[in-house]
Amino acid sequence: MHKVTQCKASNDYRLWLRFDDGIEGSVFLGNLLDVVAFRAWRNVDEFCRAGIDPATSAVFWTTGIQLDPDILYQDLVANRRIENAQKICVEHK
Repeated sequence: MHKVTQCKASNDYRLWLRFDDGIEGSVFLGNLLDVVAFRAWRNVDEFCRAGIDPATSAVFWTTGIQLDPDILYQDLVANRRIENAQKICVEHK
């Protein structure tokens, strides 16, 4: 299981994360605003109140939302692969 060691939510609905293995970066969560469970985030100040549950390493909000660290890790790693592939494509043009 991956552990989130730091997180910071920003006004553009990005969540910056650092994991215990040193991987860090941002994931975009604004695409969840239309899902009923995440509607509290429409108040961006609420979104920016993200914290880390020390017992589970889940990112959580006071509204009861929790995000699994392993899913966040997978999302972050997938985004990095896409960005790297795009860089390679641009370099070969």
